[in-house]
Amino acid sequence: MSSAPGPADPRDDEGAGPRPGRVPTGADLAGAYAARAGLHRHDDGRIDVLRSAGGVRGLLESVLPGLVFLVCFTLVQDLVLSAVLSLAVAAVFVVVRLVGRTPPTQAFAGIIGVAVSAALAVFSGRAENFYLSGFLTNAGYIVALVASILVKWPLMGVIFGFLRNEGVHWRNDAVRARQYRLGTWVMVAVLGLRLLVQVPLYLMGDAGLVALGATRLIMGVPLYALGLWVAWLITRPVAGEPPAGNEVRDTSP
Repeated sequence: MSSAPGPADPRDDEGAGPRPGRVPTGADLAGAYAARAGLHRHDDGRIDVLRSAGGVRGLLESVLPGLVFLVCFTLVQDLVLSAVLSLAVAAVFVVVRLVGRTPPTQAFAGIIGVAVSAALAVFSGRAENFYLSGFLTNAGYIVALVASILVKWPLMGVIFGFLRNEGVHWRNDAVRARQYRLGTWVMVAVLGLRLLVQVPLYLMGDAGLVALGATRLIMGVPLYALGLWVAWLITRPVAGEPPAGNEVRDTSP
């Protein structure tokens, strides 16, 4: 059995973008989205969950600003100080990336997110509003994922299809299309579970703040990584299934 090769070459017909002078097709747009999605896999075909979540540095960039805010506010009950410290932590990550000459995109996105969260909390005078923008972003992702299923371009198929060198040929295979719809529903369930658990804690105000902050950390990157791994497993090509288009069989366990 052949081991799965790396992601599709962006210069191929279904790569990351259209050729100059050609009107972009659905496959072109799907390829561009998949190329920007930031998901990775091992050479043996297994998804690299840690790297896809941003690696150790990415995990710290996602977790530490919120953790600093929660711990500081719990200890000193100073909303402005807590917001400033969380923003300072996010800024440190940006500086570290710039000094190390590594792509700062994730860190910049992080500091913008922290700045919005801090502003909502400070200007409203309510610490729980530090987490409000996350709910809105989460809801937006749910809408996008469900819409992708309804228009028959499930996003897990778009991303995983390019990681597996299927391109968008899976759309012509009823079984593969159904698997990718199911994989996309898994991610909808992950995001929906966040809202189901965290929104009631948010509505409790100060009484639910510690629990809200803790569940936000637990149900952030860890839950996302788990959902991604489950979605990858349930969308594996069935043993003995003929390849779709130019796919080389996935060797995920």
